[in-house]
Amino acid sequence: MRRRDCLAAIATTLASRAALADTHEMSEVINKAGRQRMLSQRMAKCYLALGQDVDRGLAQRTLGASMATFERQLGELRSAASQPAVAASIRQLEARWEPYRAALAAGTPDRARAPEVLSRAAEVLSSAQECTALLVALSGRTIGQCVDTSGRQRMLSQRIAVLHLGASWGLGGASAQTEIASASAKFEAAQAVLLSAPETTAAIRNELALANQQWTFFGAALRGLRPGVSDPEAMSHVFTTSERILEVMEDVTGEYARLG
Repeated sequence: MRRRDCLAAIATTLASRAALADTHEMSEVINKAGRQRMLSQRMAKCYLALGQDVDRGLAQRTLGASMATFERQLGELRSAASQPAVAASIRQLEARWEPYRAALAAGTPDRARAPEVLSRAAEVLSSAQECTALLVALSGRTIGQCVDTSGRQRMLSQRIAVLHLGASWGLGGASAQTEIASASAKFEAAQAVLLSAPETTAAIRNELALANQQWTFFGAALRGLRPGVSDPEAMSHVFTTSERILEVMEDVTGEYARLG
């Protein structure tokens, strides 16, 4: 091979590797932004659990770890934001995080302050969703959509737990059960989409099957909801099962991100 042709081949190879690295990086950024959605709800779940003395030790550890992870990932997302629209979205997420963090840290969790915590959690979720959607659109690849979809499952597991624990505390009224049913239907539909996606490997299918098993247990725990009645045992089952579903879907989302 002539020297010029050899140099051209090397340049092509390096460009391909750089493109692959960029794709991998984008998938990981989508994963992180999507994880912020989940954390917005996981922190609210922990607050509600602590206020009702449900799995106190686990809830306290989980809240602290979730707040630390959210903070760290904000910095990582800020560093990765090369597009003006994404950077603006992350600034909005950061601005909404400040009052949410303050509400979470404002003394012992109690029912009087819970509505503000839930309102702040909803704002953070909205901003994190906007940021994730922008990143998925920029990626322009179906694997980014898989990362987004599986990552949203993590959030739904926590969102449903928030609705259950909130309703048990007399928050959300009759609409909580309707919202739980709607979120559950979205979760099940997304599981079917992921199982049929061409990007889904055999290993991921096994993980999705495990998540579906945990989902069955979750559904049984959710059926114990009695709005306005704090049932520590039922709420504990909801709390811990939502954590198990989260753990499995975290692995699934990571696998999709690595495929990117």
